[in-house]
Amino acid sequence: MKGNPEERAAALAEYMIRTGKTVRATADVFGVSKSTVHKDVTVRLRRVDVGLWRQVSEVLHKNKAERHLRGGEATRHKYHSTPTNPKP
Repeated sequence: MKGNPEERAAALAEYMIRTGKTVRATADVFGVSKSTVHKDVTVRLRRVDVGLWRQVSEVLHKNKAERHLRGGEATRHKYHSTPTNPKP
């Protein structure tokens, strides 16, 4: 996503607020790096739109608090979806 960084920051934030997606998922959708998403929604957005920055900050805090749960679920899924003792 090329263009004005401030506009991109607002678009990223609006998407994250609307969907509750993580930085990684948002980066995949918009075709930018995780670093770009994080910098846009934490640094650039704060200078442009403080209200929007506060809303996206809540999503970031919620996702950070839940990340250990997502990691555990991914591990559980990994081991339940592969055979433990494959037979030749």
